[in-house]
Amino acid sequence: MKQNLDYKLIIALAAVGIVWGTTFLGIKVAVETIPPWFVTSIRQGLAGLIMMIILLFKKELKWIGWGNFKQQLIASVLMLVIANGFTTIAEQNIPSGLASVINALTPILIFLGSIMFGLQKMSLKGFTGVIIGFSGVVFIFKDGLVSFLDVNYRTGMMFMGFAILAWAAGTIYTKTHANKSKNITLNLFYQFTIASCIQLVLASVFSPNPDFSSWSSRSIFAALYLSIFGSVIAFFCYNYALKHVTAVQVSILSYINTIIAVFLGWLLLDEVITIDFIIATALIILGVFIVNYKKKEKKVV
Repeated sequence: MKQNLDYKLIIALAAVGIVWGTTFLGIKVAVETIPPWFVTSIRQGLAGLIMMIILLFKKELKWIGWGNFKQQLIASVLMLVIANGFTTIAEQNIPSGLASVINALTPILIFLGSIMFGLQKMSLKGFTGVIIGFSGVVFIFKDGLVSFLDVNYRTGMMFMGFAILAWAAGTIYTKTHANKSKNITLNLFYQFTIASCIQLVLASVFSPNPDFSSWSSRSIFAALYLSIFGSVIAFFCYNYALKHVTAVQVSILSYINTIIAVFLGWLLLDEVITIDFIIATALIILGVFIVNYKKKEKKVV
C-alpha cells in the first residue's frame, strides 16, 4: 500500500472544490444578459476547442470507437447538457447561493444511488446523514412555501432538482463506465463537443433571435471564465479524481462549493443570507459529512 501522499490528487480535489464554488457566481453573472443555453453552448464549445488544440499538439486526437463514444455521449447528456444546462437556467430565477445549497444535496443522492447499484453498503451512519441532510432542505422551505406561488422561483427550483439528479446519475455512470479510457482529455473533448452541439440547437430553439448587442462584457467574461476554469480545468480534475477515489468521496466537495458560492453571492451580488439559510446550509453540510466520514484505520506494523 502506498504511504506517500498523491499530490496530483490533492491538487485536483482542491481545484474542483474551489473552482466549482466560484462557477455559481459566474453563471449568475453570465445569464444577466446572455440566454442560458447560449451560455452553456459557449462554455462547452470553447472548452472542447481547447481540448482539441491540446490533443492536436500531443498528436492524440482520434476516433474513440462507437462503444466509448456511446459512454461519453451518456455522460455528456447527463452532466453537461442536463445538469449544467438546467443549473444555468435555474440561476435566472433563484440566487446563486440557494442554487449551490440545493446542489450540496448531490452527494446524498450519489450515496443513495451507489447503494442501489451495489457500489456502497447502507449503514446507520449513512441513513442518519441522509436524514440530517434532507432536514436542511425542509428548513429552507419551512417558511418559504409561499415562494412557490412565484412561478419563476418554482421554475428555478424545479430545474435545480432535475440538475442534481442528472449530476448524481452522471457521476455514478462515469465512475462505473465512462472513465475506463486512460485519455481523460480525449474523453472530455468528445463530451464538451457533444454538449455544445446539443446546447446550440436548444439555444436556437428557445432563443431564436438573440440580441448579441445586449450581451454585456461582464456576462461574456463570466462565460469565458466558466469555459476555461469551470469546464476545462475543473472537469479534467474531477475526472482525474474519479479515477483514484470513489464517486461518493469526490462528491463531498459539494460542501466546499456551497460555502464558497454562498459567500461570493453575499459579497459580490448582495444576496441575502438569513439565519434559517445558514442553519439549513449547516444541516446539509453536516449530513454530507456524516455520510462520507470514515475513521482512519490503525495499521498493524
